[in-house]
Amino acid sequence: MAKLTKKQKEAHSKIDKTKLYSISEAAALIKEITNTKFDSSVELAVRLGVDPRKANQMVRGVVTLPHGTGKDIKVLALVTPDKEAEAKEAGADYVGLDEYLDKIKSGWTDVDVIITMPSVMGKLGPLGRILGPRGLMPNPKTGTVTMDVAKAVAEVKAGKIDFKVDKTGIVHAAIGKVSFSADKIAENAEELLDTLIKLKPTAAKGVYMKSVYMSSTMSPSVALDPKVD
Repeated sequence: MAKLTKKQKEAHSKIDKTKLYSISEAAALIKEITNTKFDSSVELAVRLGVDPRKANQMVRGVVTLPHGTGKDIKVLALVTPDKEAEAKEAGADYVGLDEYLDKIKSGWTDVDVIITMPSVMGKLGPLGRILGPRGLMPNPKTGTVTMDVAKAVAEVKAGKIDFKVDKTGIVHAAIGKVSFSADKIAENAEELLDTLIKLKPTAAKGVYMKSVYMSSTMSPSVALDPKVD
């Protein structure tokens, strides 16, 4: 096991491992123990009492964080010519269709979110092997396949994120930056946790929200009280 640096030891020493912190306490503590030279992302890891192998216990959804993610999200709008103007006005970084499909076929995936229209999805099917593993395939369930392209682009730019429970039953999501105030980090965290609670599958039995941990890119994690405060 690698030895901890002086700063890492100091960070660990400030965390009470026997305590479940409130969201606001955790947000303030994460800011205190993060010492990176760059603006670290703040993340939540939520272990849910579900079996993701069963379709009726899959947890997947979207949430618009009240204070955004702090990240400049690069959006590609794959749309027909009649929708190009509204996609550009809404803030899409790249707008077009066939030329971008060709770029993706050649391996280009330098975007964070792809938004498209139902009529275009047929053209995206053959690109599933490229887009799927990178989490870029548009999906009606996350609002990235829609006729209201402008609204979808604007929401993503404003801080809308999608999340999905992984095969181990954990949802990982970035909820902001360390440069955010503790209040903004806490409010973003509350919004995500509230959304997860609303998405509890009826087939899930027992404790639903088993554990919640907050951390920044290179900080130790802080255990939260799973009951949202």
